[in-house]
Amino acid sequence: MPTPLDPDMFDPVCPSTLMPLRFADKWAGMVIRCLEQGPRRFSELRVPLRSVSAQSLTTSLRHLRRDGIVVRTERPGPERHVEYALTPLGQSMLPVIEALCAWSADHWDELLDAREASAGQVRT
Repeated sequence: MPTPLDPDMFDPVCPSTLMPLRFADKWAGMVIRCLEQGPRRFSELRVPLRSVSAQSLTTSLRHLRRDGIVVRTERPGPERHVEYALTPLGQSMLPVIEALCAWSADHWDELLDAREASAGQVRT
């Protein structure tokens, strides 16, 4: 019989709550990849992320800004010009995301098989 879980195993100030790339925010990694080559306007981000609603993309960008991964810059001029770019902290995530992408590519068939098997199971 395994040892019972410690009710205090998750410290209230545990760094896992600061993790900017959450499983719940499925767009964050894609946004970071879109900004890999330099600053982009919102409309530019919408091109490869066309399946993402404007509201979801805005929310993802706000969370990434809050976590210090992305910076928003408004350029002065007659027309409003806003760009998003990775901060040095955000750029440091690129190798991590690349490793996750490589792992996913290596295990793509296994992941699909697992999902198909799970979808075929009857839940009780």
